[in-house]
Amino acid sequence: MTDFFQNGVIATLQRIGERPVAEIEAELRDFSRQRSVILLLPALYSEFEGPAMPRIIEELRGVPYLKKIVLSLDKADEAQFHRVRGIMNGLPAECRVLWQDSPDIKAIYDELDVAGFNVRIPGKGRSVWLSLGYILADHETEACAIALHDCDIVNYSRELLARLVYPIVHPALNFEFSKGYYARATDRLYGRVTRIFYTPLLRSLTKILGNRPFLDFLDSFRYALSGEFACIGELARSIRISPTWGLEVSMLSEVYQQTNVNRVCQVEILDTYEHKHRELSKDDPSAGLSRMAEDIAQALFRVLSQDGYVMSDSFFRTLLSTYIQESRKAIEKYNGLASLNGLTYDRNAEVGATEVFVGSIKRAQEEFSRDPVGIPLMSAWVRVRAAIPDLQDRLFAIVEKHNG
Repeated sequence: MTDFFQNGVIATLQRIGERPVAEIEAELRDFSRQRSVILLLPALYSEFEGPAMPRIIEELRGVPYLKKIVLSLDKADEAQFHRVRGIMNGLPAECRVLWQDSPDIKAIYDELDVAGFNVRIPGKGRSVWLSLGYILADHETEACAIALHDCDIVNYSRELLARLVYPIVHPALNFEFSKGYYARATDRLYGRVTRIFYTPLLRSLTKILGNRPFLDFLDSFRYALSGEFACIGELARSIRISPTWGLEVSMLSEVYQQTNVNRVCQVEILDTYEHKHRELSKDDPSAGLSRMAEDIAQALFRVLSQDGYVMSDSFFRTLLSTYIQESRKAIEKYNGLASLNGLTYDRNAEVGATEVFVGSIKRAQEEFSRDPVGIPLMSAWVRVRAAIPDLQDRLFAIVEKHNG
């Protein structure tokens, strides 16, 4: 049983007790008559060949409240697309597969590129962004709730989805955005980027800049880098999305600007969460957790600078030394947590990881100093519609044709 303590500026909805998932789903089935629920799944074809996606599909067979499932399929040829479409069509909800590698979709990206939109960087961010455009093109889904979770969760349970969307769909609750959180532990602790990079960096920024509403907002999330969230359709229409590993940080920044913090919550969606683990990539800063940390740091620096914070060379020198101190404090805390619970914990390896992350911060500083604007976020769909009024309708028609 977890705690019920509320800290930070957003609501925390913990998992207390063992409420049957069927009971939650029965409520959601009733609530979804007023606000339909759409599930967005960004997936690589390779995930259908591993253990996670077959389990996810099997669990989704029992979900009674979904109006639609949109699977954004990346890195798939035509035969693989048709195979996935056949698999998805076996689910009870209406399913659409958005084939990212199709000639028609590539033509849409070319058109957006010519019109000046930043869509040339492939990856999860772009996949999610275009899929939102497709979902929001359907006028029947204007009052919808859109949920997203990753497709590499090997211990997936449909309870994850039910708990994630519940605060958004419940008519007596006033939330517009919900973020999932969970523990990442087996016989050891995972989630190094969150534990010993993101949170110590955020608290270092607070030490230097003082208590700022936006930093307080970011620090309120127990797992800010989780890939699971749900939001109302109106909010999805107005947020921009990063094409880099800074996706989650930039999205929280957009949510902060577009809605009130009282309408944001975080939900404990699973006791533990198990998915693929990325390598630290100590010797290759362009890959793995090292690159992820660099993109996250860049996103933080740019968001803060856009809010008027001045970041000089002396600021970054102070930040580095403060981060080293904060990360060491975090390591001691997690060493105590692991020791009490009998988990394997290698303090030396954790210290080594923070040294890699120091390099990530330095590279992020260099890139930020060279180009404070950086890679622009992909525009909100309200702007795309203003620039190319019929593009979403054509996108919608393409997906429907592919799934016909």
